[in-house]
Amino acid sequence: MPSLKRGGDDTMLIIPVKDGENIDRALKRFKRKFDRTGTMRQLRKRQQFTKPSVKRRAQIQKAQYIQHLRDQEEI
Repeated sequence: MPSLKRGGDDTMLIIPVKDGENIDRALKRFKRKFDRTGTMRQLRKRQQFTKPSVKRRAQIQKAQYIQHLRDQEEI
């Protein structure tokens, strides 16, 4: 039976805490590792549907902006 979960990695984040290590430091490592997984960005993206035409338009506008910046560098 196929899984109902949508793609992605289902592995848990494991942060080994050494003896005598400050818990705040371990928490900071956990937060950094969690940010790198992109889970929150993906969740926020899924909260709202964006039409493909709007995505394309935003992509084109971003490319135009970057090209404009590169053109300004050359001058």
